[in-house]
Amino acid sequence: MTVQSQPEREETSNVVLVDGSNVAYAIEGEPPRVANIIAIRDKLREEGLEPIIVADAALRHSIDDPQRYEHLVDEGHVRQAPAGTDADYFILSFARELNASIVSNDRFRDRIKQFPEVRERVIRFMIVQDEVVLERRTRRRHDE
Repeated sequence: MTVQSQPEREETSNVVLVDGSNVAYAIEGEPPRVANIIAIRDKLREEGLEPIIVADAALRHSIDDPQRYEHLVDEGHVRQAPAGTDADYFILSFARELNASIVSNDRFRDRIKQFPEVRERVIRFMIVQDEVVLERRTRRRHDE
């Protein structure tokens, strides 16, 4: 008897949506950093995942290294939400469409009614000295 894989029934895909603005601002008291975005992207790739980084259009005006950031945008490594819109909506919508996880420390409280599944999708993170640690949760943990 052979077992056939059914990719459409997998719990999550290999794609991970990254809240680029949230990641850029990850280190409290510091301006948003391009290095944070790159560190998260590289960590996810090391783990065999496919990151899609989505950021607010306004991030380009406050980021610490605008040239490097613009290069990431131009190369398609960072995708910007349309000016005047909230990137959170796009991140949550793409995550739902792609059955993907989301890397962010945002709790998305203002979107929880529209996207109740976000609690199961979010992977929290910390960056210390350019090293990334991702929080791994299982769906069995309901004690929050």
